[in-house]
Amino acid sequence: MVSLAELRVKFRAVWPLLDERTRRLMAASEAITLGHGGVSLVSRACGLSRKAIAKGIRHIRQGVVLPAGRIRRPGAGRKPITVSDPQLLNTLEAMIEDQTRGDPESPLRWTCKSTRTIAKELARHNHPVSHVKVAQLLHDLEYSLQSNRKTEEGDDHPDRDAQFRHIAGAVKRCLAHKQPVISVDTKKKELIGNYANVGQQWRPAKQPTPVRGHDFPTPDVPRAYPFGIYDIGRNTGFVNVGTDHDTGAFAVASIRGWWRHEGKRLYPKAATILITADAGGSNGWRLRLWKVELQKFSDDTGLPIAVCHFPPGTSKWNKIEHRLFSFISSNWRAEPLRDYETVVNLIAKTTTAKGLTVTCRLDRRKYATGRKVTSAEMNHINLHPDRFHGDWNYVIRPHHSPSHG
Repeated sequence: MVSLAELRVKFRAVWPLLDERTRRLMAASEAITLGHGGVSLVSRACGLSRKAIAKGIRHIRQGVVLPAGRIRRPGAGRKPITVSDPQLLNTLEAMIEDQTRGDPESPLRWTCKSTRTIAKELARHNHPVSHVKVAQLLHDLEYSLQSNRKTEEGDDHPDRDAQFRHIAGAVKRCLAHKQPVISVDTKKKELIGNYANVGQQWRPAKQPTPVRGHDFPTPDVPRAYPFGIYDIGRNTGFVNVGTDHDTGAFAVASIRGWWRHEGKRLYPKAATILITADAGGSNGWRLRLWKVELQKFSDDTGLPIAVCHFPPGTSKWNKIEHRLFSFISSNWRAEPLRDYETVVNLIAKTTTAKGLTVTCRLDRRKYATGRKVTSAEMNHINLHPDRFHGDWNYVIRPHHSPSHG
């Protein structure tokens, strides 16, 4: 009969070289060889439980063979909570959607609620989960904890949060009915030429890309005006790169280009188009030309155009900033935008791990500045303001059914 001390020496020599399964099988083989009382003796010698050794004995006698590289049979262990509770992630995202805030330079999102508070709220919705697991799920959904950053000046508009909730409600209703919802804005204008571009890229050591030492352009230096349309429901982008001026006519022409190129094909049963836009710029709520051109677009398509503007000073909350523009900036970092072809190609090749695709086209048309919109033109607009902040939320309806879309 082998002694306990001899068994311990034997196991100590090879134990560090074995994985969980081979340890179990070795212990089971020794127990079978020892016969009666072998399981207890081996358990004391190697430290494995009697249950684990008994499992090894069963595997030996049944001839269980596992696929290469596995130490347990496929399907062993508890299933992830997202599998056993498939609605958990949707409930979690819906719960904190109104509390999230977006940084224009990062795709990350974050929430002010603590993980313990979220876990309690989920439990009340019949989704019991620990606060530790909530933190893991939030990281998987690309949320992170962020500190304050001093960027705001002046006071927030008193209806700021109410407008956020209004926009969120309008977007959710349209998406639920499979209607097109687009986020629009003009990206920062870019100089065309061998100018420095922020960021870094991989290159052979000590061989940086040479660019001009100064970027103080004269008026004759060409510029690019990328106007973006981000389809919130389909996670796709459409960018119209202008070469002239960023005007209200250019903004609506870009939206019209998206509709003709993609929108009407993707949404053949569209009954309306919802646009979320900033409060200022070429798509600002005060800009008369923006509304005049939207009326022409509505008449051409025969569709009501609903518009929701973000409150002043909150453009970074617009989805297009952190779901499209931030990735474009990342894709062309440290790449001099030497010509318009470079700009279009870099934008068109922008993708993300979550499936973002971008269509880009170059618009060489001229857009006059200083266009005066008369009161008669404004009175001709078939504009229906919303009961809540009709200056920020309104619908422009067609005057008649179009002959073609």
